Amino acid sequence: MIDTVAARERLEARLQALTSKLTEIDEDLKEHGAEADFEERATEIAGDEVLEGLGLQGQREATQIKAALQRIEDGRYGICVQCGEEIPEKRLELLPHTPLCTDCMADR
Repeated sequence: MIDTVAARERLEARLQALTSKLTEIDEDLKEHGAEADFEERATEIAGDEVLEGLGLQGQREATQIKAALQRIEDGRYGICVQCGEEIPEKRLELLPHTPLCTDCMADR
């Protein structure tokens, strides 16, 4: 049986860490200005693209975590949103925010 209390704690801790990291990324992106020379600005732009990618990835994960927390609230946590079958506990241990069982994920 899935321990939803432990799952909620893990998800909330990860969401808090992600939120903190996303704030840092946002602040870093705002700091880069036009005062740098051409070479420095080119390096900053490349770094900004990496930060933006990390930010988008973090936002997607945060959205998935919020959805998983909602499934806990609704009593649907651990049930595949696609096929309705139970998600294996080992999968939830590795990816506590996953909405899909192994079979449905493989079909994607």
